[in-house]
Amino acid sequence: MKGVVLAGGTGSRLRPITHTGPKQLVPVANKPVIEYAIDDLVEAGITDIGVVLGDKGREEIQAYLGDGSDFGVDITYIVQGEPLGLAHAVGCAKEFVGDDSFVVYLGDDLMREGIVDFVADFDPEAYAAGIGLQRVDEPERYGIVEVDGVPTAGTADPDAVGDVVGLVEKPDDPPSDLALIGIYVFTPAIFDQIEKLKPSWRGELEITEAIQGLIDDGNRIQSHVVHGWWKDTGKPEDVIHANRLVLDDIERDVRGTIEDGADVTGRLELGEGSVVEAGATVRGPVSVGANTTVESGTYVGPYTSIGDDCDVGDVHIESSVVIGESTIRCDRRIVDSVIGRRSTITRNTDKRPEGERLVIGRNSSLEL
Repeated sequence: MKGVVLAGGTGSRLRPITHTGPKQLVPVANKPVIEYAIDDLVEAGITDIGVVLGDKGREEIQAYLGDGSDFGVDITYIVQGEPLGLAHAVGCAKEFVGDDSFVVYLGDDLMREGIVDFVADFDPEAYAAGIGLQRVDEPERYGIVEVDGVPTAGTADPDAVGDVVGLVEKPDDPPSDLALIGIYVFTPAIFDQIEKLKPSWRGELEITEAIQGLIDDGNRIQSHVVHGWWKDTGKPEDVIHANRLVLDDIERDVRGTIEDGADVTGRLELGEGSVVEAGATVRGPVSVGANTTVESGTYVGPYTSIGDDCDVGDVHIESSVVIGESTIRCDRRIVDSVIGRRSTITRNTDKRPEGERLVIGRNSSLEL
């Protein structure tokens, strides 16, 4: 089986962070989002991976992933160009896929439990496709599937659902509480359906219509209920939430220096060459990259990630993502923020608000 990672989106909902870089390289707990997808595929035994690229961020993604050898995979790059929908991106992988079944993984999604069971359960002799599903509390807000026999959530085996027999987007009267979560496994039969598609009202080729076409032609579609959390990192608040979810599972890993007199509690990842100075306070879970200094008088609160090559001083920061190569020294309280690479935040003594919530892009300079 092969893997196809979709990395061609423009990231418009994540601006200004994505004005200067692709959303798939935005770090969560100091690791780019797309790397989590690669890790999940490797864990499922898939090492032949096609990465579908758009016009934006193509060079940066290729520079980071290279030929895949650093991650234990063999990467083939597939150029989509202008993004014309999820089905269009999948269709671009036809030559790469050949006659194999393949997993489609959105390059800006995170899944806590990975995809090992999802891949192992798929039977290409019996099914044309498999869809990852998750039970949701408000199904009218999601793309929902209708399946053949849906046990009620909370019963003895609520995940033993039947074949998918229909898909509906944000239904007023949901046929189930099972929502699509953006992880798929396909046989090459999907390509015939994609070739029949016409653009939707959004001007895109919709993967849900291609799957419905498989159903209409008499193919079986397997359902797989995914456990644990799943997160789309398409917006700043999603990145902050995903960072929190991942940091909840980290272990203490101190490779840098914690000076005597530093107040560190909770789980901390501290990269090589980094220093938590005497007089600094860190309350985990926190991830700090390499060659970063947390200066005396600084408070780094829970669910914060600070990237490589940063200087952080005289600030209270928590529940935030600092992407890297930044200087923050502003005697302010920063919360629920995403700070772009090579940003500078300094103090403006004329203004003293209670707290700042920031989303700033690369090479920014602020006085607070």
